Amino acid sequence: MKWIEFSLKVPPEYVEPISHVFHQYGDGGVVIENPSEFNPDEGELPLDNIDLIVRTYVPLDDKIESIRSNIQVAVKLINYLYPIDDLSEKILEKEDWESKWKEYFHPIRIGKAIRIIPSWIEPESSKDDITIFLDPGMAFGTGYHPTTRMCIELLEEIIVGNERLVDLGSGSGILSIAAVKLGAAEAVGFELSSDAVKVAKENCVINQVEKYVSIYEKQLSEETAVNDTYDIVVANISAKIIIELTYVMSNLIPVNGRIVLSGILKESLNKVETELNANRIFIDRISTIDDWVGILATKLD
Repeated sequence: MKWIEFSLKVPPEYVEPISHVFHQYGDGGVVIENPSEFNPDEGELPLDNIDLIVRTYVPLDDKIESIRSNIQVAVKLINYLYPIDDLSEKILEKEDWESKWKEYFHPIRIGKAIRIIPSWIEPESSKDDITIFLDPGMAFGTGYHPTTRMCIELLEEIIVGNERLVDLGSGSGILSIAAVKLGAAEAVGFELSSDAVKVAKENCVINQVEKYVSIYEKQLSEETAVNDTYDIVVANISAKIIIELTYVMSNLIPVNGRIVLSGILKESLNKVETELNANRIFIDRISTIDDWVGILATKLD
């Protein structure tokens, strides 16, 4: 499959709205690049006069014209507020898309003990760290996006050992892998993208958790729901899909089972909470990063 790289050069204050647009319409995540030689130290903000490049990647399929049109309309609206460069496009072969990601990924720390290390980097050993080796490939979920970070931090908070977990929209497999490395006994992921399933299974092998993580290429629905129960459900997907699957998620866990959710924008939180409550799921805590929301909830009797 071929992909289209959409990119836009914008001042720092417009990175967030453009990233939001790209997250909404792009299937391959968002990359923010500083094209200058300025490299701020930790805690130091980029210079205001340095433009940044925001990129996203979209499959070149029958949906591309609609996606392109939506992105162009959003860019024009932003252009009314501040003159910005025209939207750039570049067609990438599958191999080019995969190698492009490697330019932007570096080790990061999430929560108290988790480190995400790109699979092509030799890590420094630390007995106190839980290390996850990751090759994002053609799958969403790298640890760099706020929604992934919040899910991992919430899982780190609630996993005590031997839990069974189901991961809806498992992407690169990062949440299932993190859960097992944190002490869960088993994780089962469901994912629609065949490319993502392939990447997730490879990541499980890299992290030596393939015996404990199963990834299936299908969408979990009321009709296809597994006849099993889990201690934890995690879903880093859109608010719309979360609302559609809330009934299914409720049936996957017993009373006092936990649910970790993200992929939700602040503007959709009330709708999600209403649907959760209708299915006897009540929010314990909300995390926020920028416009994104993470939810920790419990099913009550």
